Amino acid sequence: MMRQRTTMTETAAIPAKSGPRITGAFHRLLAFSGLLALVVVFSLASPNFMQTQNILAILQATSVNGVLAIAATLVIITGGIDLSVGTLMTFCAVIAGVLLTFWGLPLPVGVVGAILAGTASGLVSGVVIAKLKVPPFIATLGMMLILKGLSLVISGTRPIYFNDTPGFTQISQGSLVGALVPMLPIPNGVLILFGVALLAAFVLGKTALGRYTFALGSNEEAVRLSGVNVDRWKIAVYAVAGSICGVAGLLIASRLNSAQPALGQGYELDAIAAVVIGGTSLSGGRGTVLGTLIGALIISVLANGLRILSVAQEWQTVVTGTIIILAVYADILRRRNL
Repeated sequence: MMRQRTTMTETAAIPAKSGPRITGAFHRLLAFSGLLALVVVFSLASPNFMQTQNILAILQATSVNGVLAIAATLVIITGGIDLSVGTLMTFCAVIAGVLLTFWGLPLPVGVVGAILAGTASGLVSGVVIAKLKVPPFIATLGMMLILKGLSLVISGTRPIYFNDTPGFTQISQGSLVGALVPMLPIPNGVLILFGVALLAAFVLGKTALGRYTFALGSNEEAVRLSGVNVDRWKIAVYAVAGSICGVAGLLIASRLNSAQPALGQGYELDAIAAVVIGGTSLSGGRGTVLGTLIGALIISVLANGLRILSVAQEWQTVVTGTIIILAVYADILRRRNL
């Protein structure tokens, strides 16, 4: 009788474990279906939507927002939030401008410098959150303002142009694929996006940092009680996210051929929207890079399609906000079913 009860208990426990995986996969499938639906609707509404140049423009826009969204994904999986990703991107672009244009250093030095600037900024945010126990929302809000001010001070409130840096625009606008296959002029920025995505997916799925990222979001106190140095891993996550923002800074600067110190604020909203739409839970402990990429594509396709249909920018913002609310509500429903 005892064996029978044990078997029944074990059998009943199996569906409970598999449930979240099914709902998470369903959320990503729903997002992908929404992406396909948007493509079909905009294609039927305007013949200009599926033109090659427009598709390339969508991919270029997605490369920047997608990289930022991947950085935000890492932080949100821990149960935190990072409101500074947009201004950190701008700050890293300005640092690249200082190194390359003001100081005339070689291109590789500017690239490494921008990424290290992002790492350092993320490290500061992580220390403030982990060691000083400042809530992530407040800490990254303060960092957002600090980085915005520093970008304006360092640049002298003026754009920094990269006209004297050969090859800088090729980082985002060039096409290695197009050089090999002229029929596929895929921008380098898109290749960098997928490279960052693959690396982030590997980190989340195959490394200790990835395991602790999910563990922190699921139950930070349990991780702490198990003897793990929670602060160290949390700081590491914010530092890695900052490095990824440095890559985004290089992409946006290369795309514009300039570092615009006033640019960046507002990008964090699109990045967080992409993360939420892609199925990452704002409560932490759940999320995928693939879902984030789908979310970033949805944001870019939606903005591009509405622009082609001559919908005012104000209404585009309204639509994006509505989608974010629906995505968060879907996450709430999913957590209720756990």
